[in-house]
Amino acid sequence: MADSSFDIVSKVERQEVDNALNQSAKELSQRYDFKGTGATIAWSGEKILMEANSEERVKAVLDVFETKLVKRGISLKALDAGEPQLSGKEYKIFATIEEGISQENAKKVAKIIRDEGPKGVKAQVQGEELRVSSKSRDDLQEVQALLKGKDLDFAIQFVNYR
Repeated sequence: MADSSFDIVSKVERQEVDNALNQSAKELSQRYDFKGTGATIAWSGEKILMEANSEERVKAVLDVFETKLVKRGISLKALDAGEPQLSGKEYKIFATIEEGISQENAKKVAKIIRDEGPKGVKAQVQGEELRVSSKSRDDLQEVQALLKGKDLDFAIQFVNYR
């Protein structure tokens, strides 16, 4: 019997991030407490730029954006937001969307699977993803439950289950 397998990846749907950003921009333009504060959110190359006239306001813009991401099913672990910076009279926050599993994070996950997972389950790093294989599908489901229970500092998804 052939081995069953699945891949562990860390990907974010770019269109969903775009939708969350557009919803946030619309809310900022309509909400009374953001009137006259110069609060904006937009793409700036590959980064997301949030601006407002005070540190509290720019943090509120980030909070609105985070709320929209959560509603769209995007993990906040994928969002890497910097600290508010003063630029002239405006405060700015740059944020990036992290994708892919780094080599050291992939090794951490593989070690968790080796140490705590069922016997006979193999995990191998393939670029920015991790392939987990076993003869038993039940073992694979056990590994998924194990990893969902762990508090990893990056977002993971399970794909290509076969």
